[in-house]
Amino acid sequence: MPKLPDYIGPVAFGVKMGVILPGTDLIGEITAVLKKAADDELLSACDVVCVTESVVARSQNNYVTIDRVAAEIKNKLQLAGASRIGVVFPILSRNRFSLILKAIARAAGGGEVVVQLSFPCDEVGNPVVATGALGDVPCADGIIAYEKLDPACCVHPVTQVNYVEMYKEIIEKEGAKARVFLCNDPQAMLTFCPDGVIAADIHGREKTRAKLVAKGAQKVVTLQELCNEGEAASEWGLLGSNMSANDRLKLAPRNAGAFAKKLQAELLRATNLTLEVLVYGDGAYKDPSTGIYELADPMPVFGMTDGICGRYRMGVKYKYLADVCHAEGKTAAEIEAMLSAQSREKYGQSDLLMEGTTPRRLEDVIASLADLVSGSADAGTPVVVVKGIL
Repeated sequence: MPKLPDYIGPVAFGVKMGVILPGTDLIGEITAVLKKAADDELLSACDVVCVTESVVARSQNNYVTIDRVAAEIKNKLQLAGASRIGVVFPILSRNRFSLILKAIARAAGGGEVVVQLSFPCDEVGNPVVATGALGDVPCADGIIAYEKLDPACCVHPVTQVNYVEMYKEIIEKEGAKARVFLCNDPQAMLTFCPDGVIAADIHGREKTRAKLVAKGAQKVVTLQELCNEGEAASEWGLLGSNMSANDRLKLAPRNAGAFAKKLQAELLRATNLTLEVLVYGDGAYKDPSTGIYELADPMPVFGMTDGICGRYRMGVKYKYLADVCHAEGKTAAEIEAMLSAQSREKYGQSDLLMEGTTPRRLEDVIASLADLVSGSADAGTPVVVVKGIL
């Protein structure tokens, strides 16, 4: 029997582990520490073991240099010599995009990098330009040149960084000319006649590519198509990558689903418990104070075991049903019994009853919870156990 008593509902706790380095037997390390948790009666069947994608990728030594990224860009866009590369809708992030941009600038070979930013925010809610700052700024064909803006209005309100200036400096340090403009129509990039275009957005990448191709662009790639093949690679390409040391990028893990299933099998052997496993990235939530949508990864879950896949979290509208039953004169005990059974005999699946209980993919809910528990600043708990949610 688990130590947690029956009156405790879903709960999540982080598991402390040592430093994970390239080549670490991560499955062995996780199995060993969770065997201790099982011996301490902290695990039970159907618990979910969540492993952050960062340690999975690190143990796989899944790193690429920016020289390799630059070479792939030149190859896949068929560039030769000094070239003009268009970059459409990148997010504003030192960690997520600065090294990618450095590789793009290097691939330009002394040519030009044209960066198109959406406004007023990027794809995940980072402010590109302060609200109301565009006022009387000249706009030609929906295009706003960065040079026409007051740089102060492009300072990020949280980090206090002017990412537009930072991106320009990155490009220029690689010997390429930098041009930055704001426009929400991806087809505006073709006004500058680029030799090739990178659809740099995360979630809207295929729509962006389709619009560019529909306008006649012939050489367009997404970030997912770069570094998605070879020994160090991920099926997600550069999506989900992070800045690392020595001009390297840590890619998202490769074949995370296979990792999850192998870990599940090892945990079953060690604990005699069937546990579900998922490999998680950014949680899918929006910060209410900054308006920033935290999901800079292509999705919250990179891989999972079969018991989670395709399931949704849903149910009756608990508080509404309690109010209805109380108004009908039912006792607390009667209401508890009805709620426990989630009875549909009288109330059915009425729209009013189900209002507010929008079904959500269970994997996204669990991954977001795990991300909040582990923390983006690395709390030293790259493994999170979620109990009672299944």
